[in-house]
Amino acid sequence: MDKKGHEPMVNKLLGVILGMATLAASAQEITLRHDMDGKALDALATLTLRFNDGLKGKGKIVLQDARSVEEKKVLPHLAILDPDDSIDFFGTRPRFRPLHEVLRESGAKVDLSRLYPQILDAVDDANGRPQALPIGMAVPALFINRAMFIKAGVNPDQKPETWWALQKTAGDLFDKQIACPLTSSRFAWVHMENIASQHGEPALIAAKQGGRVAVNNLVNVKHLALLASWQKSRYFHYSGPGREGNRRFLEGECAMLTGASSLYADARRTGMDVAVMALPHYDDVRGARPLDVLPDGASLWVLAGHKKAEYALAARYVAFLMHADVQKEWVRATSYLPMTQAAVDALREDGVFPAPMLDAAQKRLSVSRKDSTRVRHGPIRDRLHEFAGEEVNFVWTSGRAAKEALDNTVRRVNEPATAGKR
Repeated sequence: MDKKGHEPMVNKLLGVILGMATLAASAQEITLRHDMDGKALDALATLTLRFNDGLKGKGKIVLQDARSVEEKKVLPHLAILDPDDSIDFFGTRPRFRPLHEVLRESGAKVDLSRLYPQILDAVDDANGRPQALPIGMAVPALFINRAMFIKAGVNPDQKPETWWALQKTAGDLFDKQIACPLTSSRFAWVHMENIASQHGEPALIAAKQGGRVAVNNLVNVKHLALLASWQKSRYFHYSGPGREGNRRFLEGECAMLTGASSLYADARRTGMDVAVMALPHYDDVRGARPLDVLPDGASLWVLAGHKKAEYALAARYVAFLMHADVQKEWVRATSYLPMTQAAVDALREDGVFPAPMLDAAQKRLSVSRKDSTRVRHGPIRDRLHEFAGEEVNFVWTSGRAAKEALDNTVRRVNEPATAGKR
């Protein structure tokens, strides 16, 4: 080929090479940190791979296990976590970008109004705007290891709907030589925030003025005092403020657990014959609303300090996760709560979850969040969980009165809000 004929070929090749370089430069790669394993991790990896394939080389989500990260303070772009776990994930409490802000700036067509009201209430701010995508929500529940009940000669089909009935069940198990009848995980959420909600007591008052925690009401004091009496009787075993009780239940050490409903998937994977029931309530409290429990758990959070193009890719990933078929696969693998009505409809067609379970979820999650008094994610809730963990520990170890422990918790949480008013 002569020189004249060769030049067009060279120019064409150069054009291809330059085009590939431009594509590579424009392709965004962002990191998603998580702590999932088992089928939940399989589902996350599968769905993320599907999303990446759809980008056709123009972007990529890279999964990163929080447990294997050496430099935790090198922050990712996204993270699936409960903010209570921030220290474990990042070695600090980082700054998150509100999801509604990221979506607005990117122009992504994501209709978050489709979220169930109670699901949105778990992650919104004081103005009702979502701070994160609530993909890992659960409600508090009572778990029963049926095999341990049967072995002890205690009827596993009884349904202790009240705390008084649960006391009798725990006593029957203890009398039959079960060393740990009952334990719990996520203590402050289950035994403070939800106890208040079930019995019509606001956990947060004066929310428009910044909010003050009020978990030292009569019902909360009564409940903590009851648990303290169970601890002395060996009916109840406190495992810690976080998820420490999950391991004790899953390993067959404790016969019952109060914790997050999403543990159901883990229990089934172990082969455990497990029953899941509603969180008990007090039937001697006027106006009790046993089903008024508070969804909570892990969400997809966006970390601050990254580039506009990277946030645009994060917004596309959020839009992908909102698809009904994607939610269906996610809920099947994890037992997390569905986020939208479309997801529930898809799950009904799928037939994996019993219709009564879906009916109950739909009924509770559809309740209006108007006049919500829950403690939202942020500094106040961080302090509540931290100080509650410290104060209730004195109840178990030194016999501190329940009222004193809760009064101390409320005082310590609210001190930053009142310090400037003295």
